[in-house]
Amino acid sequence: MGYNVSDANSYLVITGGGIPDVKICKKAWVWSWQKHTRISISPFDFEITLQAMTIEKLQFSLPAVFTIGPEDQMDALCKYAKILTGRGANSANKASNEATPTGRNHVQDIVKGIIEGETRVIVSGMTMEEIFKERQVFKTKVIENVQSELNQFGLKIYNANVKELQDTAGSEYFKFLSRKAHEGASNQAKIDVANAQMIGNIGEAEKRGKTRQEISKIDAATAVLETQRKSEKAKADAELTETQTKLNMGINLANIQATRQAEAKDAELQRDVETKRAEMELERRRATDLVHAKINRESAQQKADAQFYTDNKTADARLYKQQQDAEAGFQATTKGADAALYSRQKDAEAAYFRATREAEAAFYAAKKEAEGITEKAKAYEHMSAVLGGPQGLLQYMMLQSNTYEKLAKANAQAINGLQPKITVWNTGEQAGGEDMGRPIRNILQSLPPLLSTINEQTGIAPPSWLAQMGGQGGGSQALTPTGKRKSGMGLTNGDGVVDGAK
Repeated sequence: MGYNVSDANSYLVITGGGIPDVKICKKAWVWSWQKHTRISISPFDFEITLQAMTIEKLQFSLPAVFTIGPEDQMDALCKYAKILTGRGANSANKASNEATPTGRNHVQDIVKGIIEGETRVIVSGMTMEEIFKERQVFKTKVIENVQSELNQFGLKIYNANVKELQDTAGSEYFKFLSRKAHEGASNQAKIDVANAQMIGNIGEAEKRGKTRQEISKIDAATAVLETQRKSEKAKADAELTETQTKLNMGINLANIQATRQAEAKDAELQRDVETKRAEMELERRRATDLVHAKINRESAQQKADAQFYTDNKTADARLYKQQQDAEAGFQATTKGADAALYSRQKDAEAAYFRATREAEAAFYAAKKEAEGITEKAKAYEHMSAVLGGPQGLLQYMMLQSNTYEKLAKANAQAINGLQPKITVWNTGEQAGGEDMGRPIRNILQSLPPLLSTINEQTGIAPPSWLAQMGGQGGGSQALTPTGKRKSGMGLTNGDGVVDGAK
């Protein structure tokens, strides 16, 4: 009886009273009515050489190495403890201080029998070529089939290594197969060398031609790219210049605005300075007048005292009178000084108020005048857009201000009283005729078509005063703004009928 502890790679297997089947643990109290043993879970390696035959009735030797051990799971350990422990030559392990090894002969015999049986089953259904080409598939099938059988014993395959296949005694299959592969590889190597030389010669010639072609293509592409880059650079330079122009314009506008704001602020500060200066002048005048008044009063008082002292020594009889006179003079001087001071204060306040109001009125008038000029400019801008441009606006303003009539009157006054003498020479068929005004009439008759042609080609219409001049007698025609004649009117020179259409 005692407390038992197993090693890190082993377990305690306890049976006896109080345990219905088997108890597996790392440490426990073992009583006198119980038995215990230790089992190791360390895997072990063992080699086997398997004799097998393929579906083609070809025998071969299959060397393999398997790493097998108990699986570290309670169900598997219970199976292993109940089935495989306590058998064989090491049953003398009755002293409970040594773990039962897993590398026992009877365990190897069981595993070997399972591996041989499962491997023969798998090989019997495969050809030799399949075993060579699908070595990993063959190995996987062997491990899966063997593991399915070892699960009932609680064992696990940790690793399996299948070595190269070997000939059995009296068989030279693999020897001849290796010689065949060697000869085939040598012949194929010779063929590959000759083919490689041929490919190298052809490839060298092709590469030379392609080198020349690629060089030509690269030169052409380089020229195209250089042209594109120059175009892009010129475009970028133009965009940079445009951007710099816009930025300079924005900077100039900001400078102008800052200058205007500074001028407005300076005017406002100047107004405040003038106001403070006026207030200081007012206070200065007040203080000056007050000091003068005090000085005058003190001077008069001292003179009166001196006179009083002199008169008192001279004659006591006139003392009272002189005192009264001095007091009266003092009162009169004081009142006069106070009145003068008050008058000056009021005059200064009135001057300050008047100057302030005049400054405010001038500022308000200038502000309104600027606003009026701004609104007038906006109105002229709208009128210019309506009248077709600055030229239309100019004509409209000249009509509004009667500029054309004033020009006509000025021209008429300039030639009034000249009494020019006109001599007309008629030659040809009209020589000696009585109609002396015919040449002038012809000239005037040519004006409407001329003005009409000018209007159609340039859009310029004759002034309205030219079209509205009426005749003083006889039938007449006038020019419309487009240069067409209109019946019922005629052109005159102010003294009589120059031309009248008949």
